[in-house]
Amino acid sequence: MKKMWKVAASAVLAVSLLAGCGNTGTNTGSAGEDAGVSEGGAAKSVTLKMFIAQPRFKEQYDSYIADFTKKIKEEKNIDLKVQLEMPNPDNAPQILKTRLASNDAPDIFGLHAINEIPSFYKAGYLEDLSDQPFVGKLMDSVKPAVTIDDKVVAVPLETLSWGYLYNKQIFTDLGLTPPTTLSEMKAVVEKLKQNDVTPFLLSYKESWIPQLFLPLAAGAMINTENTDFINRMNKDEGSFSEMKSMFEIIDLVNANGTDRALETGGDDGAAAFAQGKAAMWIQGPWYAETILASNPDFEFGVAPLPINDNPDATLINLSVSTSLAVSPSSSNKEVAIDFINYILDDEASNNFFQSVKFNPLATVHTYESYPWVNDATEYVKAGKSYQDPSIPQAVKDEVGKALQSYFAGQMSQDEVLQALDKSWRDYNKVNK
Repeated sequence: MKKMWKVAASAVLAVSLLAGCGNTGTNTGSAGEDAGVSEGGAAKSVTLKMFIAQPRFKEQYDSYIADFTKKIKEEKNIDLKVQLEMPNPDNAPQILKTRLASNDAPDIFGLHAINEIPSFYKAGYLEDLSDQPFVGKLMDSVKPAVTIDDKVVAVPLETLSWGYLYNKQIFTDLGLTPPTTLSEMKAVVEKLKQNDVTPFLLSYKESWIPQLFLPLAAGAMINTENTDFINRMNKDEGSFSEMKSMFEIIDLVNANGTDRALETGGDDGAAAFAQGKAAMWIQGPWYAETILASNPDFEFGVAPLPINDNPDATLINLSVSTSLAVSPSSSNKEVAIDFINYILDDEASNNFFQSVKFNPLATVHTYESYPWVNDATEYVKAGKSYQDPSIPQAVKDEVGKALQSYFAGQMSQDEVLQALDKSWRDYNKVNK
């Protein structure tokens, strides 16, 4: 997924991982020459820069990078230092674009497969990885999301089946089941309030969270009643005024949620949800690790968000989000690509993917799926799902900020929709 955190300063987490003993050279390796084993057996020193906007998984990445550092020391006699930068996801896209445009690209960087690969590829920022071993391990359902012009340009980390999260214990205690229409959702909300349970957890401090309404509400409409919306918007022939009905579910959630929404971020929201402060959270299962860290016994489910009274429009969103790419300008390309392949190492990747609670996405993944994954899969099997709409990242960024302002009473519905139209038109001007 995820994306995270409003106007926080970028956290630069430098991880200097120096593996092994022995002689350490003074050179910084490059892909073809310096990265290999030197004459006489002296180790080469290589510094690899990584940019991954998932700071909540810092511990897991540190551990996995340390394992890779040890492996490359043993196999290629390289003393590897990794500088791992993990900015808040709200700020990360702009930081990364600035770096790439100023020829200060990280060797490896994270990007959203659906939202960002097309524009990054067009700008020449993505190395062709088609001939790498990891490609043959990808599940057939995953590979297209990281493929463009018949080239695989990233290794996927997260595949997502999501809608909203609900507290299974609360639903069971009150005899509730996930609603299939907006009217049913209103009835669920009333039943919860009658039993002194707050229906929704609101955590809007970070703009990427209210942004989730767009791929859910607009996405479901695009896949049922407005199927040519994306194409028309790409031609400046559509308008978000066609999506105005999405405010029905947005307003329902906002009117029946926890207090201090604009002061509550993702981590705080996860802790509150795990403590039973609300029955539902408009959020994806990418927060599973954080939720369970607060309450290991907590049971939550994943269900599709109703947006109107058409049950056929109550659908699970299927997506490939965070993926890792290699910069074509990297001076350490060989080592960077070695790490990209290590992401889907036949053995090590199982523990890593389990530790961050990502879904299996490769044939080498043999670990058991999580209960919330199975919940979403049941909807998918029943044909109740759609592919995440290809909405430009700039538009998603804009809707997050606009919905924060809407919640605060600073923008009207029409003003939000006009801001989204303008954002898409501006995107078209740059990307035509």
